[in-house]
Amino acid sequence: MKKTWFSVGQILLTLVVVVIAAVVLWKVVDYYMFAPWTRDGHVRADVIQVAPDVSGLITEVNVLDNQQVKRGEVLFVIDQARYTLALRNAQATAQQRRATLDQARREDARNRTLGNLVAREAVEETHSRVETAAAALADAEVAIDTARLNLQRTVIVSPVDGYLNDRAPRVGEFVSAGRAVLSVVDMHSFRVDGYFEETKLRGIDIGQPVDIKVMGEPGVLRGHVQSIVAAIEDRDRQQSQNLLPNVNPAFSWVRLAQRIPVRVALDEIPADFRMIAGRTATVSVAGMGPSIGRRSASNAASNAASETPASNPASGMRAASASAASAGAGASATGAPRAGGASSLATGPASGASR
Repeated sequence: MKKTWFSVGQILLTLVVVVIAAVVLWKVVDYYMFAPWTRDGHVRADVIQVAPDVSGLITEVNVLDNQQVKRGEVLFVIDQARYTLALRNAQATAQQRRATLDQARREDARNRTLGNLVAREAVEETHSRVETAAAALADAEVAIDTARLNLQRTVIVSPVDGYLNDRAPRVGEFVSAGRAVLSVVDMHSFRVDGYFEETKLRGIDIGQPVDIKVMGEPGVLRGHVQSIVAAIEDRDRQQSQNLLPNVNPAFSWVRLAQRIPVRVALDEIPADFRMIAGRTATVSVAGMGPSIGRRSASNAASNAASETPASNPASGMRAASASAASAGAGASATGAPRAGGASSLATGPASGASR
C-alpha cells in the first residue's frame, strides 16, 4: 500500500514538474518570439545644421564646443565691413535715382501746365521718363533692403534651444554661404526609435505605454507609442534604366523578419538622466492602449443608454455618463497610460528640464 502511494506521488510530482516546465517554456517562447519588445532601440533627436546665408571671414565667436545655447543666442559673427559698404552703395544709388525722379516729375508737371504750347509727343515722353525713374527708384529700394538683410545675416544665431556639436567655428575661418558650419541638437526633440520585428507589430498600437531601459542607466524611462512608420525600403527591388522594376532573383529559404521603426515619445525624464542622441535602449510595449480603453468606455456608455427607459431621457444620459466614467476608470486601472502621459506630452516638449 505504501509502495502504491509512493508511485502515485512520483507520478503526480512528475506531472507537476512537466506542467511547470511547459508553462515556463511557453512563457519564454512567447516573450522572445511574440512579445512586443526589442533591444534594437536608440535615443534620437533633431539635429539642425547651421549654415550662414552670406560668405566671409569669422570675426567673433561667442560659443564653445558642446555648449548649451538658447534660441536666438548669437553663435558667431561674419565680417560686416563689406556688407556695410554694400548698404551704403545701395543707399547712394537710391538717392541718385530719387533725384532723377524728382526732376522728371517737375518736367512732366511743367509740360502739362503749358497745355497746347507743348507737343503731345513731348508730354508723353516726359510722363514716360517719370514712370521709368519711379521703377528705377523702386529697384534701388529693393537693393537697400537686400543689402540691409545681408548685413543682418552676418550675425548667426541659434535656431532652437539645444546643444552645439563638438566643433565650434574659430575666429579667422572663411565660411561660404549655404555650407554648414556647425550643428545644434534640438533639446526639445528627444525621443526613442524602437526597431521592432514585423512579427511583433500586432501587439503595438498608438498611445500604448512603453518602458525604456537605456544601456548604462539604472532607471527606466516612461513613454508612449507616438507613431509607426508607413513604409520601409525594399532592398530586393531597384529601378532600372527603362523605369521597369528590377527584382533580385535570389531567394533564401530562411527569411529574416523586417525591422519596422516605431517612434516613442518620452513622458517623464529624471533630472539626473543624461540624454544623448544615439544611445542604445531596450524598448518594451506593455499594457492596454488608451484607444482600447476609450472603445470599452464608449461601449459601456452605449449599453447603459440602450437599457435606460425612453420615458426619462435625462436619467438615461446620467446613467450613460456614469457607466462611461466607471468604464474609463476601470480601463485606466488596468492598462491606460500613466498619469502624465498625454498631459506631459503636451507640456513636456516646452520644458527644458524634461529634455
